Amino acid sequence: MLNKLNLEAVLFLDIETVPAFSEYGQMPDNFKKLWDHKVTRLTKENETDTPETMYNRAGIYAEFGKIICISVGFLAKRQFRIKSFYGDDEKSLLKEFTDLLNKHYNTPQHLLCAHNGKEFDFPYISRRLLINGMPLPAILDLQGRKPWEVNHLDTMELWRFGDYKNYTSLSLLTAIFDIPSPKDDIDGSMVASVYYQDKNLERIVKYCQKDTLTVAQILLRYMGRPLIKEEEIIFT
Repeated sequence: MLNKLNLEAVLFLDIETVPAFSEYGQMPDNFKKLWDHKVTRLTKENETDTPETMYNRAGIYAEFGKIICISVGFLAKRQFRIKSFYGDDEKSLLKEFTDLLNKHYNTPQHLLCAHNGKEFDFPYISRRLLINGMPLPAILDLQGRKPWEVNHLDTMELWRFGDYKNYTSLSLLTAIFDIPSPKDDIDGSMVASVYYQDKNLERIVKYCQKDTLTVAQILLRYMGRPLIKEEEIIFT
């Protein structure tokens, strides 16, 4: 099926998320109780973990985190164009991102592609849109759709070939396919500290852009196509 894919109809993306507050103590009391309850379910086998020590993981849950960057990329005439929506104001960056989807990725032929996107990126964006009181773009609104009507590609799911037992990281796929690793500066576990402690959002944006490019490179490898060259990358 991939050999029939129109790559110019695919929007590649990656998101970076952080806990909604810089530290556990800053959460409102009602959210502390809810986080405490969640942590008791997450740490049944490790009694040394506490809500405070686990709070650095809050960013992976849409109910306790927020999006600080969405990087997107698309192929056009052998150029790969990358654009990022980022900032401290989540609602503003989500508005810019959904404007792009509504204007340019709004037909049944268009596709979104991310690594582990079906389990993380796509539902996380959708949940944060609803939390911010914003409507879902058509390409993210899955209500009532059959599986084959969902316009989402997931490079991790494609690699599984029906096997749902294992998570395969971007880093592992870049190694086996000889693609430059996007983890040459920071990795996902460092994003919250870089954002809240170092206050270096630009560094996170660059990391997010590298991941977006890597997702595209992996899909090209799956298709037996040449990789995108450095001189073919355009930042807009």
